[in-house]
Amino acid sequence: MGCLRAAIPGLVLAWLAGAAPAAAAPPIAGRSYCAGEYAEDLSALSPRARSIEAAAGSYSYAVRTVATYECVSYGSDGNLKKMRSTARAYGTAFGYRVEGGDTLLLTNQHVAEWPAVTDEEHAVEGVPLGCKRVSDSLKIVDDDHDGYAADDIPLTRVVVDPALDVAILRAHAKLQIIPWKVGKSAALVARNVVEVKGYPLGEFQATNVGKVISPYDHDVQGERNHDDFVIDALLTSGGSGSPVFAVSCRTGEFELVGIFHAHYSGASALNVVVAIDQVREMMTSLKRTTRVAVPEPDGAARARLADAARRGPDLPFFPFGPHVASLRVRSDGSFVFAIFPSDFPRTSSPLLAIEDLPSDDPKMFPVLFGYSPLHNIKAGVAYPATLVTTADHDDRVVPGHTLKFGAALQAAQAGSAPVLIRVGAGAGHGHGRAASAEVAEQADCLAFLEAALGGQHDAATPAEPHLSTAVTSLPA
Repeated sequence: MGCLRAAIPGLVLAWLAGAAPAAAAPPIAGRSYCAGEYAEDLSALSPRARSIEAAAGSYSYAVRTVATYECVSYGSDGNLKKMRSTARAYGTAFGYRVEGGDTLLLTNQHVAEWPAVTDEEHAVEGVPLGCKRVSDSLKIVDDDHDGYAADDIPLTRVVVDPALDVAILRAHAKLQIIPWKVGKSAALVARNVVEVKGYPLGEFQATNVGKVISPYDHDVQGERNHDDFVIDALLTSGGSGSPVFAVSCRTGEFELVGIFHAHYSGASALNVVVAIDQVREMMTSLKRTTRVAVPEPDGAARARLADAARRGPDLPFFPFGPHVASLRVRSDGSFVFAIFPSDFPRTSSPLLAIEDLPSDDPKMFPVLFGYSPLHNIKAGVAYPATLVTTADHDDRVVPGHTLKFGAALQAAQAGSAPVLIRVGAGAGHGHGRAASAEVAEQADCLAFLEAALGGQHDAATPAEPHLSTAVTSLPA
């Protein structure tokens, strides 16, 4: 699995304020492993919950999925020939709702649906590239050795969401469903204990226990675009689609917090779970989830976010485009955001840090406004000749800031002096660039300065500065 652009802090804050969990429940007396919404140890499970789990029976099921592909090619005689290949795989699904005599089950999209056509991004083991799916089937079986088809339970797809890697299936039979409520994956923190019930390799039913090691991960591989969390339970293929439970500190009972769907390649204990908060609407509406914009938070929402961030034992993490970011609240109420590389948590040094002062505080707003070059540009002013420099690969000061400032200054310019922008091609923030690039930039700056100050030129020297790299004059 390949896991994990900078946006303005206001948008990040809006997302965080909308997703900020409610105040944590007070720990149940005598449970030392309950410090937040969910427990850090299974000892927090109540006797009642243990009894329910023991009596509930199996609500996770082994799913056998079979697809037939037709492959077209030319034979040695030059004639067209067709060949069919059959692929078989196993996964897990679990019942969550009974409708009349039917049962609705949750699993992964990649368990429930085969690629329509095989290609490099949609490969199927044992099937050549360029083959078309002509049939497929989904059935609940006892295990991968089950050869008796008469008691298999056929499944049909109700809705699939490739972005979430989640599918809802229907069985025309009344099956056992999970006896637990749907929880809040946003309330998970590192060290929370989780329990996973699935069919590893399709061989047998198994229960695995682990801990949340990262409460946030963002999956953008292929068609996927959703939030995950990472656990260290030892899980394998065949377990895809398994329910993941955490223990509520409020009730001492299990709550469904996610669906296991993938693992980091080469790591046996880095397994990734689709966060259930994104699936809740789909579970009830039986339609793909639509994402809505979160409104800009007010001062009260910011205060709630700051309180929630300070209360947790670890820094809160949240999505920042395809990256992961964290939030630290300073004693003066300022937010410091850190944006991490795409291979986080393998690389933990941030790419960028952003300071966000509380702009709704009358004492802080003049500070923010006072040192913002963009917001201090005034229309109708005769500004002196200005050369603004940036580089197209600057990951410290995003080139968009420079371009926006330059465009605003060009639009406000009331005089005749030029406002130019120099963009260094293939360059970054300046560290480690070639000496020739440094010389070229200094030469351009000196040429611009000389021309702006009315320097003397001989007949062979152009009157205007000659810039060696891209100079852009943005429209007003």
